[in-house]
Amino acid sequence: MKVRQDAWSHEDDLLLAETVLRYIREGGTQLAAFDEVGDKLNRTSAACGFRWNAEVRNNYEQAIAIAKKQRKERKRALERMNKDKGTTQEKTVSHDSFVEETPVPVYIEEVSAELIPSSNSITNSITLEDCITFLSSLRHNDLLSNQLEMENNRLRRENESLKQQTKELEKRLDKLSDQQTIIQEDYQALVQIMDRARRLVMFEDTEDRNSPTFRMDKNGNLEQLAK
Repeated sequence: MKVRQDAWSHEDDLLLAETVLRYIREGGTQLAAFDEVGDKLNRTSAACGFRWNAEVRNNYEQAIAIAKKQRKERKRALERMNKDKGTTQEKTVSHDSFVEETPVPVYIEEVSAELIPSSNSITNSITLEDCITFLSSLRHNDLLSNQLEMENNRLRRENESLKQQTKELEKRLDKLSDQQTIIQEDYQALVQIMDRARRLVMFEDTEDRNSPTFRMDKNGNLEQLAK
């Protein structure tokens, strides 16, 4: 059972595109093309079809149009050959004239389907304008791919820069938190010192108010003064 899940490479996409275009030119179905590619890449036919419709097809619109045009040329060539065959069979000529003047007929059964139309007819069916359009499309896709790659690199650099800034801000935040903790501890210690100093002053004032006052009388005796 085909269960391959790894990403598609550029070579895989190219093989898929070439196979589908070949089937279009030869009058085959895309499902058959997906089956062939799936066998070569060890993927399912459904996976190949999804990849073609979702990613690859948009890059080969001009090539698909050319392939369809070649398919029409192929069909016309087959029709002409069938017509020529029927015309040749209807003619009645003598043996001598057949040998000297009539060319040997080409029967459709003896010609491989893959060789019709010939490479020359396929080449002639592709115009210079088709080639230019196709190459322009490839160039446009390459430029777009380069732009996307540059944008991706720029975003990657920005992401790395933001990560670095985040790390620096986290370090500063940790440093400020430590400083705040130290200031808070110093403040609590100062409050405690001030509270002890206040209680000490209040205690000394109380002792001064409660201590008795004495004076010496004329006979030399100490007597306590009333408050």
